[in-house]
Amino acid sequence: MSREHEWVDEEAGPVVRPYAVARGRTKPASSSTLDLLATVVSTGLPIPAKAELSAQHRRLLSAASGETRPVAEIASDLGLPVAVVRVLLGDLLEHGLITVRPPRDKAATPTESLLREVINGLRAL
Repeated sequence: MSREHEWVDEEAGPVVRPYAVARGRTKPASSSTLDLLATVVSTGLPIPAKAELSAQHRRLLSAASGETRPVAEIASDLGLPVAVVRVLLGDLLEHGLITVRPPRDKAATPTESLLREVINGLRAL
């Protein structure tokens, strides 16, 4: 059996409780908050020798490599509870292996009417 599937039995479901995957922790070690819509991307740095990364940490790194993805999407793809993913991402953040960007503020997002004005202005040119 591969390490990737060590936590799930196809017929029985999860073999290990989520708190065991997170080593009994319920909050990330880092002080940054990991919002559901915060985006995560791998920094591409090598894993430090002192880092004790589990198979789940490595799966998270793999899921966050290449493109920025929201925390909720990563949790869904890996089939892990969001609380567990937040704890594991906090570990990766502490080792400098990922970058986390907070979700965009709604006030900073252009409104539909502004976008329509821009389009109309471009058409007028």
